[in-house]
Amino acid sequence: MFRTALRTTFTRQTRLFSTTQITMGVSRDVISPGDETNRPNVGDEVTMHYTGTLESGKKFDSSVDRGQPFKCRIGVGQVIRGWDEGVPQMSLGEKAKLTITGDYAYGQRGYPGLIPPNATLIFDVELLAINGKSA
Repeated sequence: MFRTALRTTFTRQTRLFSTTQITMGVSRDVISPGDETNRPNVGDEVTMHYTGTLESGKKFDSSVDRGQPFKCRIGVGQVIRGWDEGVPQMSLGEKAKLTITGDYAYGQRGYPGLIPPNATLIFDVELLAINGKSA
């Protein structure tokens, strides 16, 4: 399905979570595990809540603030490459932090007024549904 350059898992004594390097430009920190069974495939419609911040902590977007979950087809170029590669690694109901380097986000162009060129982005993502199936 997706090429994985490197995959590692770490466990901290104080709080169980894992960090997975999905590709060279995307890593996933599991905040709260999902069902560990259902994961989106290329072309699936996913429903998510997310909050996006810069490394400085400045928020640039949030479906949570809008009160409306975000829907898209994953893995087909509707969203940034970091989401296309990171979200399919999540399981239904999972909450994770995706850290995405600039080349897997908005690259050299950035997003004028919101995201500087080559900015690393951090997304808190909750995978609410896959093809309408909720957690």
